[in-house]
Amino acid sequence: LFVGWFSNRNSKYKNNPLTKIDWAKIFFLGIAGYYLASLFDFLGLQYLTAGLERLILFTYPTFVVLLSLINGQKISKTIFIALPITYLGIAIAFWGSISFDNNTNLFLGASFIFLAAFLFALYIFGSGTMLKRVGTLRFTSIAMSAAAIAIITHHAVVHQLQLFHFQKEVYYLSLLMAIIATALPSFLVAEGIRIIGANRAAVIGSIGPISTIVLAYFFLGESFGSLEILGTILVISGVLLISLRKK
Repeated sequence: LFVGWFSNRNSKYKNNPLTKIDWAKIFFLGIAGYYLASLFDFLGLQYLTAGLERLILFTYPTFVVLLSLINGQKISKTIFIALPITYLGIAIAFWGSISFDNNTNLFLGASFIFLAAFLFALYIFGSGTMLKRVGTLRFTSIAMSAAAIAIITHHAVVHQLQLFHFQKEVYYLSLLMAIIATALPSFLVAEGIRIIGANRAAVIGSIGPISTIVLAYFFLGESFGSLEILGTILVISGVLLISLRKK
């Protein structure tokens, strides 16, 4: 809230006030991209490994491409090739996970993660048209505030705001996750998209699934076989083809 208030006082934006439609769009995108996407992501993580979760979530650029059809953009030959490669990789990695894990809820978990990927893609797609006009700090602050309101409302309805019965370690970890793993990355990603564009940002973001898989292997003891490795290579290759396509 402080960052949003400070950025709104910037002389650059004083002559560019937000309209009611702008507020509605940013609130919608914030709730979809931060609250709902995170909710379904955590629901999916109950049934999937961190590596497979990150791999499925990384398909969000394919959804951005499909959403771009709304604006009348045509799908290039490169994308026609990249989409099957990406989802073939998901299928192979998923099959490999089934061979390691007899969890019958893998499909349910994957469905939640795909929904999270779509909602995040919706956020990226919608924010791309507004960031340069609205500003990174102002847009991200309002979007995250909207998500925070939704989260507090959800918790009040479902758990009656029972916030003070956890162990102290939970609050320490939550604070670190809120600042280091949520707020700072959100501002950095938004600023990165504004400066270098969504395509190049997606290319740099390809390190995400790889780093998650490595960290999950060493710190969480998650197994990762040859099928998962092959699937990961295909998914990253497909997403990079989409992200590096010429406009």
